[in-house]
Order: sequence, then C-alpha cells, then structure tokens
Amino acid sequence: MLNLLQKHIDDKLSFLKTGKLLIAISGGVDSVVLTYLCHTLKLNITLAHCNFNLRSDESDADEDHVVQLADYLNLEVFVQRFDTQKYAQENKRSIQMAARELRYAWFSEIAEQLQFDYILTAHHADDNLETFLINFSRGTGLEGLTGIPEINGKFVRPLLPFSSEFIKAYAIEHNITWRDDSSNASVKYLRNKLRHEVIPILKEINPNLLFSFQTTLNNLNDASLIIKETMTSFLDQAIEVHSEQEIKFKIAVFKNTSHPKAYVFETFKPYGFTQWDDILVLLDGETGKQVFSSTHRLIKNREHLLLSPIKASDYKTILIPHLEKSVEIPEGILHFEDAKAMDDKDDNVLYADKSKLEYPIILRKKQEGDVFYPLGMQGKKKLSKYFKDEKLSLLDKEHTWLLCSKEAIVWVVGKRADNRFKVDANTKNILKITFVKHQD
Repeated sequence: MLNLLQKHIDDKLSFLKTGKLLIAISGGVDSVVLTYLCHTLKLNITLAHCNFNLRSDESDADEDHVVQLADYLNLEVFVQRFDTQKYAQENKRSIQMAARELRYAWFSEIAEQLQFDYILTAHHADDNLETFLINFSRGTGLEGLTGIPEINGKFVRPLLPFSSEFIKAYAIEHNITWRDDSSNASVKYLRNKLRHEVIPILKEINPNLLFSFQTTLNNLNDASLIIKETMTSFLDQAIEVHSEQEIKFKIAVFKNTSHPKAYVFETFKPYGFTQWDDILVLLDGETGKQVFSSTHRLIKNREHLLLSPIKASDYKTILIPHLEKSVEIPEGILHFEDAKAMDDKDDNVLYADKSKLEYPIILRKKQEGDVFYPLGMQGKKKLSKYFKDEKLSLLDKEHTWLLCSKEAIVWVVGKRADNRFKVDANTKNILKITFVKHQD
C-alpha cells in the first residue's frame, strides 16, 4: 500500500510533498494508517485530534492513544475537547452534525493560525460509497452523486482510492494498533446502517462493487463537467445585471429552453433554494411574488427574476444634526456643505434652501402613505406612484432612502428633489448635499 500511495501522490497530489500538513486523526484504523504512511514517506505532518466527550472513558482513551502515537513517532499533536452535547442543543443539530461542524471549524482555525498548507483526512473508497448512497436515498442532483472530492480547498483525502478492507489489512500486516469506536457498531445512524446492512449485500451481489462504483463516479463527474460548461453559456445569456445587491435574470431565457426546470435547478441551487415548482411558477407569476431560501430571496419583477441576499433590512431612522458633514448608509455616503451657487446638475446632488429645513433633518426608508411634491411638477404625488412610474424594482424601492424635514420629504435620495425646499430668488443660504454611491 505504501508504494501505491506514493505513486498516487506523485501522480495527482505532488503538492503534498512540499506542503506543511495537518492530519485529522481520530485514533481509528484509517487515520492511524494515514499517519504511519505519511510519516514513512517523510511528509511534513502534524496531528490534530478532537475529543467530543461523547463516550466517557472511551473518548479519553482515544485521546491518550493519539498522544502516545505522536510521542512514538516524534510528531507534534494538538488536542481539542468539545462539549458536543451542549453545542448540538444550542444550535439544534444532530450529534453527528454537531461533531462535524466543530471539527471542521477547529481544523480550519488551526490551519489558518499556524499556516498549514493542507488538512488531510482519512476518507476512503467505502466512505465515498456510503456518502453516495446517503445522498441518493435522500434525493439529490447530480452534484450529490459525484462523490467526496479528493481536494476541497485546504482539505485533501489521499486514501480515497483505497478500500477500508485494504487499509485494515495494511494495519494488521504492520502490527499497527488503533482504537475502535463502539458507536460505529450502532445501526441507529444511517451511515452505519448502510455500512453494516446494505453495502455487504451489494458487495455479495457484485464482489467488484467498489471498482464498478468508481467507474460510475468517473462517468458522473464527466457529465457534471458538461453541465457546468452548458450552465456557463446559459448564465452568460440569462444574467442581465450582476452586483453585490442583486443578480437580475431574464425570464425569457429560462422559458426558451426545452427544460426550464432543469435550468432553474442548476441556476438557483447554489443559493439554498429547494422549492423548484414554486420558482417555476414565478416565471409566469405576477410582479412581486417571492420565494425564499435560508440565505436568499428571489422576486418576480416584470420580465426578470431578482436574486438578492437576505439581510436585516436597515429601516432605522437616522437623525442628522445641523453641523453634520457626512452620513454613511448601506448604499453610499451623503456629504453636506454650504454652497454659494448651484453648479452641478445631477440626480445625486441636491441644492436646498437651508432656511426651509428644520433640524435635525431625518434620513429614513419609505412608509405607507408617503407623498411629496416632485421638483418641476405641479402638486403632490404619492411616493408609491412615483416608484411605479419610474419602474423601480422591489429591491430598488427597499434600497431607496428619503431625506426629510420633520414629516416632509426633501429628497428621494439620488432620484428626485421636492419642490418645497428648492432654491429660489429669496434664498440666502444654500445647502449642497451630494450622494456618493458605494461601488458594487
């Protein structure tokens, strides 16, 4: 096995030979064998062990075994103890998910603080098959069927081509001792149930199951690459605007495909959406209809779908005192200065008669029933009607601020001034307000 791993590293993971490596070690056979192999190959390794305190004395014995192994091989080792039960309860996670989140966060933290180049985990071919079956049983897209990535950022899995049986045989042959996790024998967890009850039957039906499975994974990964190329071309046509605030998709591009649902799925799954039928309804729905994921919102707006991250909307009222020189809002900065004349003609610049303003002036978002007197027009207009006439999207409306003197709107910031505060022949003091938008 040593020679096979050496060849695999030479062929596909040569960067490991010069990198500073952190090995995630549980004390089980897979991670212990990985440690011995990397040590024998003279890679630059350090060990990291998580004690999740889930199996009382057994967890402590695992920790002791890892520390003794590090001492035997003259390796540095980091150990972190977690109150996994408490974390799971506070964050409403299963024990397995809690442990996973804790260990990956800790490994990443160590790697960043101590400048490790890569973090090695001992996932193998059987783990890959189990993950495939878990995703398959729960329902997934093609991405969920392409297996555990061998390289995923800083995480690298050098044993992925090898079976658990092969790894255990190497340990026995070389008199390597390891710790068995008693919880792995329980079939109350789906992964263990597949490992102990389902996969043995599949291997009985096909003794070459892992080889056949790898062939299938290769084919699925090839298909995945084709889909990615197709989606790149599709999104070039579908995306009209791409900024930090929103991505604007042309609905017609989705509807002109032979399989709109497939394109909807591939486009929006990275943003946490799962309600594919609801999103399809948006294509023909009324303006204003929305679908939410845990992180994003998708809105139908005329001929477009608008995708934006969900943020805590900033609807607070900002009071601006008389002497304030600048005020920052999420969309940009407002600068205040005295002016002798009106020089700039720009929607992002307002000139107001200072004597008509009552301080503190107010910066706020729209409210139900807002009206103003648009500069250059006779009479008043509902703000909602103005927004509609200007064809502002729902997101544009939410990101628009109003500069007010008491209840009166002075300026729809960056869009339209109010007639009541304009500079005229009787104006003695001019206030110039400039809105500088943040760059996307």
